[in-house]
Amino acid sequence: MPFLTEAEPRRGIAHDVLPGIRRVVARNPGVMTYHGTNTWLIEAADGLTVLDPGPDDPTHVGDVIEAAAGVPIRRILLSHTHRDHLGATAGLQSATGATTYGFHRPATKLFQPDRPIGEGDVVAGLTALHTPGHASDHLAFAYHVPEVGEVLFSADHVMSWSSSIVNPPDGDMKDYYDSLERLLGRSDVLYLPGHGPVLERPRELVREMLAHRQKRETAILEALRAGPATVTDIAARLYAKQDPMLKIAAERNVLAHLLKLRAEARAEEHGEVWRVAA
Repeated sequence: MPFLTEAEPRRGIAHDVLPGIRRVVARNPGVMTYHGTNTWLIEAADGLTVLDPGPDDPTHVGDVIEAAAGVPIRRILLSHTHRDHLGATAGLQSATGATTYGFHRPATKLFQPDRPIGEGDVVAGLTALHTPGHASDHLAFAYHVPEVGEVLFSADHVMSWSSSIVNPPDGDMKDYYDSLERLLGRSDVLYLPGHGPVLERPRELVREMLAHRQKRETAILEALRAGPATVTDIAARLYAKQDPMLKIAAERNVLAHLLKLRAEARAEEHGEVWRVAA
């Protein structure tokens, strides 16, 4: 797939991306986060909306406040409650008094939004789209930028640098397929993801992501037709991952595919062993 790369962004500053939209990259680089979580600052009539405060890091909280340059931060908006997006929420709210917004059924007991939101709700011009798969509480946000068009803050559902992990039980492969197919029916001109650079011509990558998942599903079924196998066996056969974290991610993706196949009565689980459904 044609994933994008970029030079490591400068830390501690806001990068202008589009009119009224800036990006601060958190200091949490890694194999699962690329250069770090993107914290988005979006101008509104009454101040700023911060989308995805980032990890629990006081330095990053300070970076975001400094990037605001004295403009009040009125809202803290969450795409989902994974810790690399949620962690800085409490610190940023304590420092600014901003109101928090997030999905009305958060996937963790560690967070309850001041203002619960869901599909179709609008917050300072950002329209929520419920896009589960990577996380059950995952929201993308559609936004109109004058002289640019419709853009989508796609968070971790579609990223420009890598595919997303689908980690059961909160991650669900059937939901992930459905959410990708939903985006194919939209006409957004740009995606602003949770990690990595801005994605142009986003539907091209969405199509390839969906086709890649379908191909992976076919390969898993073929592996089961060759004989019963464990998740670890299948992941080792289909993925060439050396990093321990990436190996775990591969196994979780395989499990998510298998659970989807089980729900469709195409695979069966017998203890730790999976086989083609009778």
